[in-house]
Amino acid sequence: MPQTPPPNASLTQVLVHTPVYSQMAGALTYLSEPPLAPGTLVRVPLGPRELLGVVWDNGTSSPSDTQLDSARLRPVTAALDALPPLSANWRAFITFAASYYQRATGEVALAALPPQLRDMSSVQLARRLKKLAKNAQTSSDAAPEASSAGSNGFESTMHSIVLSDEQTRAISEFHRNDGPFLLFGATGSGKTEVFMHCTAELLARTPDAQVLVMVPEINLTPQLEARFQARFCKRYGEEAVVSMHSGMTPAQRLNAWLAAHSGTARIVLGTRMAVFASIPQLKLIIVDEEHDPSYKSHEGARYSARDLAVYRGRLDGAKVLLGSATPSLESWHHSRPAAEGGRYQRLEMPSRIGSGQLPLVRRVDMNHQPKSCIVSAPLLAAIAQRIAQGEQSMVFLNRRGYAPVLQCTDCEWKSECPNCSAYRVFHKIDQTLRCHHCGFTERVPRACPACGNPDIAPLGRGTERLEEHLAELLADIRRPDGQAVRIVRIDADTTRHKGALESQLAQVHAGEVDVLVGTQMIAKGHDFRRITLVAAVNPDNALFSSDFRAPERLFSLLMQAAGRAGRDSAVAGSSEMWLQSFHPTHPLFEALKTHDYPAFAASQLKERQQAGMPPFSFQALVRAEARSQDIAQGFLNAASRAAAGQSDTAALLAHLTLYPAVPMSMARIANIERAQMLVESSSRAALQRFLTAWQGVLHNTRSLPDCKGVLRWAIDVDPLNV
Repeated sequence: MPQTPPPNASLTQVLVHTPVYSQMAGALTYLSEPPLAPGTLVRVPLGPRELLGVVWDNGTSSPSDTQLDSARLRPVTAALDALPPLSANWRAFITFAASYYQRATGEVALAALPPQLRDMSSVQLARRLKKLAKNAQTSSDAAPEASSAGSNGFESTMHSIVLSDEQTRAISEFHRNDGPFLLFGATGSGKTEVFMHCTAELLARTPDAQVLVMVPEINLTPQLEARFQARFCKRYGEEAVVSMHSGMTPAQRLNAWLAAHSGTARIVLGTRMAVFASIPQLKLIIVDEEHDPSYKSHEGARYSARDLAVYRGRLDGAKVLLGSATPSLESWHHSRPAAEGGRYQRLEMPSRIGSGQLPLVRRVDMNHQPKSCIVSAPLLAAIAQRIAQGEQSMVFLNRRGYAPVLQCTDCEWKSECPNCSAYRVFHKIDQTLRCHHCGFTERVPRACPACGNPDIAPLGRGTERLEEHLAELLADIRRPDGQAVRIVRIDADTTRHKGALESQLAQVHAGEVDVLVGTQMIAKGHDFRRITLVAAVNPDNALFSSDFRAPERLFSLLMQAAGRAGRDSAVAGSSEMWLQSFHPTHPLFEALKTHDYPAFAASQLKERQQAGMPPFSFQALVRAEARSQDIAQGFLNAASRAAAGQSDTAALLAHLTLYPAVPMSMARIANIERAQMLVESSSRAALQRFLTAWQGVLHNTRSLPDCKGVLRWAIDVDPLNV
């Protein structure tokens, strides 16, 4: 029996976590007394549950509110009023992100909040905030440079760092202009020092300013965090620098979020999720390695944190600084001269710090090597020479495991995964066949399951096999101290346990490792001072991929890997990058040989312009999952036909192209069939209007009898993998 609402209760719009295709995807109306400020976190009833919500509006009516029976409305259970409301800029940012990436606003807003908040009462939250404030005060009081003398000490530390002319010029241009900026700097050119200088000057100039620094990978966060803590915690206290990434515990994530929201944290370091953090006094956003695909989410709201960072900077009046040695082609295109339509300002630092030189690129034509050769004789000799000189080498292969396939030499049986359209990878160390997509694992059979032949052999190679092979080839080589060669492998298999990655990296930095073998995990961001040789043993796979972005990703990865060599100026003059390829004269390798990213970018952009590909067009993928491929594709094709019959979508079809549905490149994962449909337009606005209008069509199409087997569907705006 509904209760009579209090006479002074006001209608309050509250967002809760609901998916876009839900019948309750928008804000829900509740009663509150007293009125609650927009941005206030509340607990509200929904059915039998009680959920965390955000007040999105207060005291104004939506068109449907006039039809509501106030006697049937439910009151807000409690307000978490110990917490300052989320700002209007934050709410506008969330609204834009949800609209652009075609998700429900409540879904994006609630996903941006730390999970532990969902179960906290107002009393518990107040207690947590009091504890954090006490810790922050203690930390600030204990900061040895919080005093005037300490401040001078901090400034003298900043002045004691000698900047290169290129760094000085980049910082000067950054302060003189509004941006957004693209800092295009060679690996080892000192981009991180530019980031820290810009941060230091902002914090010194503006007492309450906050800075967001984003990195693409979790394993890079502690490394950067240590540098920022060493530089800024002496001045601003231990609580001034916090991290945000998915590897943190729920309690750690909550504490970091509260520190950022309250303004205690002056610097927030994080992965892509940090772009949604509540940072009320945000004045600077730094996106390191802005080209990295990890900034694009592939589940839930499929957002690009890099692109959202640029938009958030505009909303908050914060400067945005994107940094990379190999910028994404989109960012490079946006940073062309303003007279040609560029929107970013390009800051260039083409030289390495000090006397360090970029490594000499050597190519080995594998067509002239023995069949089944893994490590060519010239490369092996070069690695042996480095070991004899007490230097380190890094051998890069972007495929983990011992071998990608196990096969029978008689009947051609291969280790296919029964659940996925992929092969199970052979892991010799534990004698398993493991699917890297669904996780299905079995012991290696003693004989072929199809014909009983005991002669089953690995086909191809992964990092585990490469490590074993190098150990055999280098068995007779000795270090300068006479000891045997030490080889360490770093990939997803060797770093599964907590602290394993940090321990292995410490070994490398301490000089205890002669040869480092690994996947792209070791190719990006790390500052290895002793490595003078980097080798890519099999980089050809991406040269002829059906994905038009594959060459861009390969060039970026190889340039980043090359950048690990010769970072110490004492040995940099002799650093080398070795490429083993069956296509050594490919234009991509020609550009890599001269470290000429601008030439590579120009050729790629020309090809894309001729083909009408991004950034000269705009794309979205609609993906569907079902128990059969026919149902998944049928759903997408039916929704495409329905779009032509709806007046609001049919009018927009002249401005875009809907391609037929096709299986995804990985068509089946965990016995779920996956299909996709590409939508393309030369107008971003037309594409957005169409996708918004098409949401209802997709929702209705799913309820058709022939589409009942569709498990889920999702829209991916600006997809990276097509």
